[in-house]
Amino acid sequence: MKTARASGLALALGWSCIAGAQVAVPPLTGWVVDQTGTLNAGQTAALEQTLQAFETRKGSQVAVLIVPTAAPETIEQYALRVAEIWKLGRKKVDDGAVLVIAMTDRALRIEVGYGLEGALTDATSKRIISEVMTPRFRKGDFYGGITAGVDEIIRIIDGEPLPAPAGGVAGIQQYVPVIFILAFVVGGVLRAALGRLPGALATGGVVTVVAWIFFGAFTIALVAGVVALLFTLFSGGGGPGIGGIGGRRGGFGTGGMRSGGPFGGGTFGGGGASGRW
Repeated sequence: MKTARASGLALALGWSCIAGAQVAVPPLTGWVVDQTGTLNAGQTAALEQTLQAFETRKGSQVAVLIVPTAAPETIEQYALRVAEIWKLGRKKVDDGAVLVIAMTDRALRIEVGYGLEGALTDATSKRIISEVMTPRFRKGDFYGGITAGVDEIIRIIDGEPLPAPAGGVAGIQQYVPVIFILAFVVGGVLRAALGRLPGALATGGVVTVVAWIFFGAFTIALVAGVVALLFTLFSGGGGPGIGGIGGRRGGFGTGGMRSGGPFGGGTFGGGGASGRW
């Protein structure tokens, strides 16, 4: 009896130690969170630009997490825990997905929100992993594999009819400071060189192009250009200055993904697929 109790106690303590040793889920600080240094700064920035532009255009949210290991959990257990904590995707639309890669384990998983399970099925996710990603991983081309996998995920989600992302004033609200600063800096120079109306028209065009490059959304770019045109045309002054440049720099990256916390409240039920290389 005592032996049985001692064994039970030892088992319970062992389980507690294992549970307590779970790999922590890092805060959601961007579309790509790499805790291993697998990607360099340029590669991370390129992936983030792709995912940010897709989120702005489609509304769905896809993120990439690279960790050293998921042990003692399986990749499936860890990826689901990540998805539940990050809450990727829009509330009640559940259109989030996360690609989790555990480098030491040589394992990866695509975890899919409820709202995308009809398009990004388990079989489709498995095909992306086995045919698109792991062949590149086996050659040591992790950036190529991740990029190709992300591109395929985006292509599939693009074909799914989903609610349009928030637009209008609510959709561009976070970019208003950047738009006004661009109009102030660019408009002041062009209006002084070309005159009020030609300078305003030129400023609108320049800001539209810049907004398109940075935000990847035509609606935001068009509204930004119109706002810049009107601001330059009717404002009393303006010109480049140190304060303007500093304000512009601080304006970028103010979206929800940079808050370090859950995003939109999307839910997950374990859909997706896993693989190894």
